[in-house]
Amino acid sequence: MRSFARSRHPNRSGHPSCATARYVRRAGLFTVLLAVGFTMASCSSWGHRETGTVVGTAAGGAVGGVIGTQTGSTARGAIIGAVVGGAAGAVIGHQMDRQAEELENQVPGAIVERVGEGIHVTFPSGLLFEFDSYAIRSDAATHLRQLAVSLGEYPNTQLLIVGHTDSVGSDTYNHGLSVRRAEAALNYLTSQGVSAQRVHASGRGEWEPLATNETAAGRQANRRVEVAIFSGEAAGASQ
Repeated sequence: MRSFARSRHPNRSGHPSCATARYVRRAGLFTVLLAVGFTMASCSSWGHRETGTVVGTAAGGAVGGVIGTQTGSTARGAIIGAVVGGAAGAVIGHQMDRQAEELENQVPGAIVERVGEGIHVTFPSGLLFEFDSYAIRSDAATHLRQLAVSLGEYPNTQLLIVGHTDSVGSDTYNHGLSVRRAEAALNYLTSQGVSAQRVHASGRGEWEPLATNETAAGRQANRRVEVAIFSGEAAGASQ
């Protein structure tokens, strides 16, 4: 079901390691943020409760957003951080309306939401992966192929793929699994012709839950892959 709600998800904090930039697909994005004056504390100062994350776009080296605990959602934060605004934003929003409607029809099982000037797509983990696995299920590949087709029709967008887990297991293991799942989805999309320059991946482990991890239903909801689709610099110019 398509939703146009601007809901805020509950936040759960976690512990990014000193190698945080490693878990963003394009390491250069982190460098760009430093270049525009974003001040990040040293690795030794990251507390266990810190959930800040860095998200950027590759188009023209522009910074898409620096989103952390304010939103509780890395994927939604990427969309919010990439807002263009004005007349161009209105054109982009119209384009996103069309794409969101098409994705809702073409990718059954995924939750498609319009957020700001972008699209937030949630794939329940069971739709793409077996439990505790990052190998894309053969019967689930159709969903990503349909996403790749849509991305080919709207080439002036950027994507951030974010993996999430429940809280069973250690923070380190869950973070690693979430990264591997996001990378698996990224690799599949690029194998279907989506430019690697458009797609970035990140893992948030158990740190951004949608529901309580105290119940089986809550843990199932928390195991998911989110895709943020937002404007690149050229989006809207040719639409």
